[in-house]
Amino acid sequence: MTPTRTRLERGRGALGPALELVHTGRAPTRAVLTSELGVTRATAGAVAAELEALGLIKVDSRPAAAAGHQGRPSHRLAVNHSGPVVLAAQVHADGFRAALVGLGGQIVATAPGCMTVPADPMAVLSAVVEEGARLLAESGRRCVGAGLAVPSAVAEPEGTALNPLHLAWPGGADVREAFKDALAAAGLSGDAEAFGRTGNDVNLAALAEHRHGAGRGARHLLCVATGHRGVGGALVIDGRLHTGSSGLALEVGHLTVNPDGGKQCHCGSRGCLDVETDPLAFLLAAGRDPGPEVSLLQQARDLIRDEYADPSVRTAAETLIDRLGLGLAGLVNILNPDRVILGGLHRDLLEADPERLATVVADRSLWGRSGSVPLTACTLDHNSLVGAAELAWQPVLDDPLRLVAG
Repeated sequence: MTPTRTRLERGRGALGPALELVHTGRAPTRAVLTSELGVTRATAGAVAAELEALGLIKVDSRPAAAAGHQGRPSHRLAVNHSGPVVLAAQVHADGFRAALVGLGGQIVATAPGCMTVPADPMAVLSAVVEEGARLLAESGRRCVGAGLAVPSAVAEPEGTALNPLHLAWPGGADVREAFKDALAAAGLSGDAEAFGRTGNDVNLAALAEHRHGAGRGARHLLCVATGHRGVGGALVIDGRLHTGSSGLALEVGHLTVNPDGGKQCHCGSRGCLDVETDPLAFLLAAGRDPGPEVSLLQQARDLIRDEYADPSVRTAAETLIDRLGLGLAGLVNILNPDRVILGGLHRDLLEADPERLATVVADRSLWGRSGSVPLTACTLDHNSLVGAAELAWQPVLDDPLRLVAG
């Protein structure tokens, strides 16, 4: 047995942690990897070599030295952008989107599909998987998993969509099994843990932002975002989603922010964040008639970007900002996050008037007054899709040798 093999035997348990460090950009060099893993340089080198042999990362053993740098620079580590991918799928109120996503959160290919989402989940899931299978065939890449994001709380461990309020699906639809069936029908299968993982779209957006976007480095990250319809929230604590005892935590859309004369919510209450600060609420508040040509989210964003000087648009934005700030203040008081990130239309509202939103949160929250809770915009394109990919990648991150068995 060679010395390298012996080091690899000792470091085999570090393969998963090492891959996650490279995947999330926290170990750009072998020196950093050595420090983060708490192993010897030789063991870190053996681990990196094994991950490279699996086709997951690239090791640059002769990096150029930076100007003024003394000594030999450490080997550079990066994900293999020609390596395997996972299929990520998202269903929303206006249709679906499929994508191929590599390690590092890199979207390799993507394709949207617009349709009236039918009451039978299998119909749209078959369509999105078919589109994903087409992308895979065109790419020629190996697929090692598949994940799905849906606009509903997803109960665990059953994988049922309990409240797809803005879809025609019945409550309790078994979307995980339907997704797995659609994958199998398309000939996409493999590791049972990696194919068919399903989660709430905002939960997955938060996970993606924490690993690759605006949430990097946060220990207690709160994400609040609109979808094409409705509002969702998520909490990431020390790198892991907080989903509660059965996957249903952080249903922030049903916080009351306009109790007097608020709109009727699907949950039975009035004045909820879900119906007071989503794209439809904004369009109606601005006196605009939502059209069928493009998604409500895109219409709302276009209105802020192109017509913010219009008094009716500005007033509508200020109204939504005030209601959003009230909801965020309550969440800050309860959860005490160290960062809040906003997505969907909420990102656009933050960028339109960051001072107003920060002031509302500060005036209404205990901890907001200290100025220690930054409000920032989500930065990833299609972050729910990237999050769905993270679900599918997780078994590989936990045990990269699954690729050999698969």
